[in-house]
Amino acid sequence: MTQTTPAAAPVQAPPARRRRVHRAWFVAAVTFVTIIGAAAFRSLPGLLIDPLNQEFGWSRGTIGAAVSLNLALYGLTAPFAAALMDRFGIRRVVAVALTVIAAGSGLTVWMTAAWQLWLYWGLMVGLGTGAMALAFAATVTNRWFTERRGLVSGILTAASASGQLIFLPLLSWIVEHHRWRPAAVTVALAALAVVPFVWILLRDHPADVGRKPYGAQEFVPKPPPVTGAARRTLTVLFSAVRSGTFWLLAGTFAICGASTNGLIQTHFVPAEHDHGMPVTTAASLLAVIGVFDVVGTIASGWFTDRFEPRRLLAVYYALRGISLVFLPMLLGPAVHPPMFFFIVFYGLDWVATVPPTLALCRERYGEDSAIVFGWVLASHQIGAALVAYLGGLARDLFGSYNVVWYASGTLCAAAALMSLVIRRTSATSVPALT
Repeated sequence: MTQTTPAAAPVQAPPARRRRVHRAWFVAAVTFVTIIGAAAFRSLPGLLIDPLNQEFGWSRGTIGAAVSLNLALYGLTAPFAAALMDRFGIRRVVAVALTVIAAGSGLTVWMTAAWQLWLYWGLMVGLGTGAMALAFAATVTNRWFTERRGLVSGILTAASASGQLIFLPLLSWIVEHHRWRPAAVTVALAALAVVPFVWILLRDHPADVGRKPYGAQEFVPKPPPVTGAARRTLTVLFSAVRSGTFWLLAGTFAICGASTNGLIQTHFVPAEHDHGMPVTTAASLLAVIGVFDVVGTIASGWFTDRFEPRRLLAVYYALRGISLVFLPMLLGPAVHPPMFFFIVFYGLDWVATVPPTLALCRERYGEDSAIVFGWVLASHQIGAALVAYLGGLARDLFGSYNVVWYASGTLCAAAALMSLVIRRTSATSVPALT
């Protein structure tokens, strides 16, 4: 008899595992929605100048000063907020900040004196939004991503413009048809609506859910809470100011804030209204800037992953300065093609400066980059605050905004030159204080 051996059954490869979307992208999505909710407040100041002037008789300079306090605190709070996130966690700090924004915006409904505008809108909303500043986006990006950081920082920066896009037309319609108080309540409700999403879905660190940061090769344990948040924030500042890079970054970003938040966002709508354009139409143009800002900022993040950040900054500031010099010739009662071209052009460049600036901070300051960027952002808001006030004062004195447009264009040219002077250096870090 001949014994035969049955043929071996073919070995089947195990089924391929479906690649799950990394948790970091969900955290980035929640952060995006959170910043959108907080961005509602940024859509309102430019719409309030005329209504408050008409109802209370407050000068544009007085109202602009309250907006200046808001913008300054927005920037000065940011570096301390980054340190507080290291101490108490992102989720707690952001939830409290949103609640403070809602309270400050809601209380303005009952104000009758200018000092109350300073207290509610200037102080409370300024402090709350400072914790929701771009340092929040920088902290999330640094903790959850080791790859695609430029792209993610661009997306999260664009969230603020997306909030402006969503809320500006709505708020301008509310102000025109129902006066300004319902618009302030809408801002308060928008901030409160985001709090549950933050508390339920946002996580402080990849280690909280047992994951590696996106693109990391090894698991990164969650660092212990860093005590002495205020002391550490100041220590990082004292170390950073000893480098010329910090002053160049702070100077260019101050000009960035002066030419965006302080100038266009605060004074574009009243400037167009001075030339006979309806407020809703001017607000819609500002919202269109927000549309193209989303595209420009995400593209800037993509470029930052591939090109030299200093040269990107020089190009962005130079183009912005050119557009501002031509703006006084474009203002008028109706929307015409040259104005729409300005809106598209300026929108693409609105905060395209953020991803390369953040990349330079990360390159130079390493683990402390979020706090350093918070201080750089403070300079951004100080520049915005100065122009928000000086723009209103110039309008009161000269009867137009022309001198402000020309001065801002000149400053942008200076920022382009300053960007090219920044030197590339290796990352350093200030030891954490315990």
